Amino acid sequence: MDQKQIDSLIELPLADLIFLANKTRQEFMGFSLELCTIMNAKSGFCSQDCKFCAQASRHPTGIATYPLKKKIQMIEAARQAKDIGAERFDIVTSGNTLSKEELGIIADAIWEITSKVGIKMCASLGRMDERGFSLLKAAGLSRYHHNIETSPGYFPKIVTTHTFQERIDTIRLAKEVGLEVCSGGIIGMGESLKDRVEMALILKGLDVESVPLNILVPIKNTPLERYPLLSCQEAIMTIALFRIILKDKIIKVAAGRESILKDFQALAFMAGANGMLIGGYLTLKGREVTEDRELVKEIKQLWQQ
Repeated sequence: MDQKQIDSLIELPLADLIFLANKTRQEFMGFSLELCTIMNAKSGFCSQDCKFCAQASRHPTGIATYPLKKKIQMIEAARQAKDIGAERFDIVTSGNTLSKEELGIIADAIWEITSKVGIKMCASLGRMDERGFSLLKAAGLSRYHHNIETSPGYFPKIVTTHTFQERIDTIRLAKEVGLEVCSGGIIGMGESLKDRVEMALILKGLDVESVPLNILVPIKNTPLERYPLLSCQEAIMTIALFRIILKDKIIKVAAGRESILKDFQALAFMAGANGMLIGGYLTLKGREVTEDRELVKEIKQLWQQ
């Protein structure tokens, strides 16, 4: 897709853009809706300086902090995820890398979950080398989550303790080992629409399988705490553009959907989204599961019309 085509999409009235995105979703993804649940298995103590994140140790956000949870807790959380209807369960840890011991505990948990619980496994564990990825894949991991967050030009304004290229290298290594990749970012951090489009094009080039889109919810005592909320209209427009650009990838609406989209959450799925997180986020509480079940019913009814 060239710049002229992208410019023509941006100039479309929002209703026309939504129509085109929904048509693209129907053509390339059909009526599948992927639901996943994440577990914050290790919270806080992070040495990185991501300006949006409550878990960075330099941001006095007052969140609960704890070391890596026990294997049995991960297994129980996976069972709960399956019980509420999630197709995938994602073990997430804070920090840029894990110790060898921590990685071993998580690999053991993944093996037991895949063999005994029967839910597809994802993990978001920061930077990883080939040995680590191979260990996780052998344990049963099917997809690795590693966001690029934003465009390469805007990235240094959000993170300075690691580089955009490091994140790209980790994604490429995960794919080389044979894992699927889930990678997206956060919109509403002050980036331009051009930055968002560039992020979508990079993800397309990386051929990632799933793209989570978070909408910034400014957290007190982080550097972005006073950022104005992204408008619902701009969020919907971004989702639609990602669908049209990425075509056959899962576009997953994640954190921020409740507070930004409010009563228009179903509209995100008419604008191209076909996945969402349920059961809460890392440091933010999500909606009640019963509410999301009703949303799923609404989405499927809208798709059939």
